[in-house]
Amino acid sequence: MKYFIVSDIHGSAYYCRKALEAYRREGADRMLLLGDILYHGPRNPLPEEYDPQAVTKMLNAMKEEILCVRGNCDAEVDQMVLDFPVLADYALVDAGKHMIFMTHGHLFHKDCLPPLHDGDVLLHGHTHLSVCEDHGSYVYMNPGSVSLPKEDHPHGYMIFEGSEFLWKTLSGETYRRYELS
Repeated sequence: MKYFIVSDIHGSAYYCRKALEAYRREGADRMLLLGDILYHGPRNPLPEEYDPQAVTKMLNAMKEEILCVRGNCDAEVDQMVLDFPVLADYALVDAGKHMIFMTHGHLFHKDCLPPLHDGDVLLHGHTHLSVCEDHGSYVYMNPGSVSLPKEDHPHGYMIFEGSEFLWKTLSGETYRRYELS
């Protein structure tokens, strides 16, 4: 199974379209969406081509392929227009002998860990920074934000296939790798 991991679209039709182009180019089986889908939030600038209705239409067209968790900017009203579940605080993804705890990052994060076993992955967005940190007993990963990255991080996504994670720019250039042991 090949997973395409993206976070923090924040209503940008431009970057949603770019992410979906990358998803198709990668030939991924499923999209893991780490929240903050439609609304830009009061602390963020308007992202390029802010159009939550267009984002809704694009994502609803592929609803069977998306596993999504709720971000701090996502609300019950968003669920009324999105045709796939968006209000779960976390999801668990089987990674063989490891588990991926997928969440947005505002409830569970490095300072408030969920229940993890040795070697499990804490995967979240929220910070808009692409990260890979091996903490010994768990690995923390973040794809960054596809639409509003911070601190000169790229607009990008992650791929997870087999036991390998790749961080990529929207053009498909790999800039980080991590192999689960």
